[in-house]
Amino acid sequence: MIRPFVEKMKARLLAANVSSSRREKIKLLLKETRKIWKRYKRNPNGMVGLFIVVFFVVMALFAPLIATFSEPAALKWADVNPAYAPPSLEFLFGTDFYGRDVFSLTVFGSRPSLIVGILASLISMILGTAVGLVAGYLGKMTDEILMRITDFFLVLPWFPLMIVFASLMGPSFTNIIIIIGITSWPWTTRIIRAEVLSVKEKPFIERARGIGAGNTRIIFRHIFPNVFPLVAANTVFLVANSIFSESFLDFFGLSDPSMVSWGTMLEQAYAKGAFSSFAWWYILAPSACIILLVVAFFLIGEALDEVLNPKLRKR
Repeated sequence: MIRPFVEKMKARLLAANVSSSRREKIKLLLKETRKIWKRYKRNPNGMVGLFIVVFFVVMALFAPLIATFSEPAALKWADVNPAYAPPSLEFLFGTDFYGRDVFSLTVFGSRPSLIVGILASLISMILGTAVGLVAGYLGKMTDEILMRITDFFLVLPWFPLMIVFASLMGPSFTNIIIIIGITSWPWTTRIIRAEVLSVKEKPFIERARGIGAGNTRIIFRHIFPNVFPLVAANTVFLVANSIFSESFLDFFGLSDPSMVSWGTMLEQAYAKGAFSSFAWWYILAPSACIILLVVAFFLIGEALDEVLNPKLRKR
């Protein structure tokens, strides 16, 4: 899967009008990418996690083709299908209180979870990495101020803080992404700052300062590439955290009520008495998807951490 991509990139580099030095850098990057993929393939947990994530991505992309009904959220099915019908050949995952096909709801519910997971983790990663780089490298008063702000967010209860923000900003899909992103960056900041404090004492950083390189150049050209593996592995963990957080907020009714997601399915199951009616299929489908996807991203994150961290590879 990776090798054809690398070979194609090499061919394009040869055909394009690129300077020899830049071409060599890109070739080295592609070579390193192949090495990382080879090491990653040897990690069984990582491959299992990757397979699960690819499965859900395909489900989200081709949801209209996979789902039994193209409009699973439409209440018109209540006049046609029985409420809380158990799984059958016609309804693979049964129906909900409104008579809607739970299988179709589950398939379409993968979209919001993946979108929120990716976008919210990107916001968190950018904020956390930027603050960690600046605080760790500049140190002194800048580090003190930024770390006190970070500690303020760390000591506040995480879920109640999200609930407060969601209540103030209103139920919106966009707001959910922003809320999760701005409340989950402090952990990234702490991790990146600790690594920057170690990297900035290396001899090559001293040489860069000696030849007159500015702080911005040192941070982005010398320090950031050395902490990027840590950023990449931590971002995968943030995706898992964002997916769980989105489902949590949906369950408390703090998202867009018109949106079909696994969290809103659980919220409606609780509100419409699926637990007391023993409609286990309506609860099991979204719950299993949330757990599987979160565990898959954790497996990928652990595999990347092992692949990209030389200390862990030596064990």
